[in-house]
Amino acid sequence: MNSQKLDLMDAISMLAREKDINEEILVDTIEDALKAAYRRNNRQANVPVSNLSVKLTRKEGARVYLRKVVSDIVEEPDMQISLDEAMKIRPDFHVGDIVELDVTPENFGRVAAQTAKQMLVQRIREAERGKIYDEYIEKENEILTAIVQRIEPKAVYLELGRTEGVMESNEFIPGESYREGDHVKVYVLKVRRSGNEFARNPQVYVSRIHPGLVKRLFEMEVPEIATGVVQIRSIAREAGSRTKIAVYSVDPMIDPVGACVGPRGSRVEKVVSELKNEKIDIIKWSPDPAEFVANALNPAHVISVFISDEEKICRVVVPDMQLSLAIGKEGQNARLAAKLTGWKIDIKSQTQVEELMRQQGYDESLLQEESLDEGDPEGPDTRPYHPGY
Repeated sequence: MNSQKLDLMDAISMLAREKDINEEILVDTIEDALKAAYRRNNRQANVPVSNLSVKLTRKEGARVYLRKVVSDIVEEPDMQISLDEAMKIRPDFHVGDIVELDVTPENFGRVAAQTAKQMLVQRIREAERGKIYDEYIEKENEILTAIVQRIEPKAVYLELGRTEGVMESNEFIPGESYREGDHVKVYVLKVRRSGNEFARNPQVYVSRIHPGLVKRLFEMEVPEIATGVVQIRSIAREAGSRTKIAVYSVDPMIDPVGACVGPRGSRVEKVVSELKNEKIDIIKWSPDPAEFVANALNPAHVISVFISDEEKICRVVVPDMQLSLAIGKEGQNARLAAKLTGWKIDIKSQTQVEELMRQQGYDESLLQEESLDEGDPEGPDTRPYHPGY
């Protein structure tokens, strides 16, 4: 019996150290379980849990105590004890005092060992899940390298180290195929605990289409971004097709676009390769919205940009041959530029603007001086910008 007592306490201490769990928490958990085991095995379901006390010590092992109130008249024997009986235990008891009676069954050592084992296993499992959750919750909005484990129609399941990642089908890059064993970089969207105590570790939901993936990839490849000299101000992405990224340098001696492109395009090429040849336009950010919009329409050249602050609209003039390039296939270039800058963009060719000006009686030579705001060409909320094309 003595060895069993020592074995139980030693096992608790050893597991607490190995699993980095507070020993007091383990002891409290086991004591609560032993109260339930006592009530169940000794047909004491009518005894409130609050009236039971279980103590684990190296000397005594597991002992169960039943608390009873000292009363003149005993109406509830399971919860009360007469004054005469109490005084046999200790002469100084008075009515209203609490007496703790040792009610440990003869076979309780075996029950305690079995219950303790079950609770230790469960508690350790919970603690391990908690550690994994704490580890991965810190990686939300970060990038991880994952290995494809299995592929299902609605999701791809990935190995992330200590837990499993889930990439749902709406987070796949369009047209990208996955095979078991593939190594892919993914962006961590969220981490969720399991609601089932018998379920697996917390699940990590990841994405390949989130703009944050592009941002983290550039941070990995461009030292100037990692150090904060070059900043990513905004990203607009249509995954699998094209991304526009606006960058800015706090050091006027460093070209932010050149830093992201890298020597002979080596840095941007690594990002493009990871994204399966997705096109990437690197744009120089500007605090001037007109200049920023002109840059964002790259690779198209821009003649003039006229902005209306009230309407949050930029009206852009491009050469006739550049109109389709500025708009892009199915409007993609203009759509991404608008998303990147936060401005609505109305694009017209030089010929279209000249025709409009003739219809309204304007001199065509004023194209570089007049606003395109049809409501009030010279209004105070309208400012032209000419990039010098």
